[in-house]
Amino acid sequence: MSDDPRLTLFAAHRGAQEKYDYFLLTAAGASVAFAVNQTQGAKLSWFQVPLAAAVLAWGLSFFWGCIRLRYVDAAMSANLEILRITSGQHPDVPPHPQMIAAAAAGARSGAEHNSSRGQMYARLQFYSLIFGAILFVAWHVLEMAMQK
Repeated sequence: MSDDPRLTLFAAHRGAQEKYDYFLLTAAGASVAFAVNQTQGAKLSWFQVPLAAAVLAWGLSFFWGCIRLRYVDAAMSANLEILRITSGQHPDVPPHPQMIAAAAAGARSGAEHNSSRGQMYARLQFYSLIFGAILFVAWHVLEMAMQK
């Protein structure tokens, strides 16, 4: 690896972000599994609607997280292409300054688009995970109230 502190910082940041991304995916999957486990043998009733909504929210959280990972990967690929283009190592871009500038601008636009979409899906992933937790607690309180 390079001695460039920016690359070291980037690698550390990316590693931490990946751990967070997979933590959220795992939390959503584990939440669905926990909800299913909690209701084994239970009879279907209208009081389980908040639980069903929670499971749906967690499922959406997992889905949004998977889509986010695809956009992150696409943004990283576009950034790699920018580096290849600007260093003159891209096989499809002639070594002409105007061609390099145009190709880099196109790749930069793609990277920015993918990055902003990834951020949007990250927010959807996080908020649907939290919303599912709130719905689960509401279901649990309702179940406790029904046992009186």
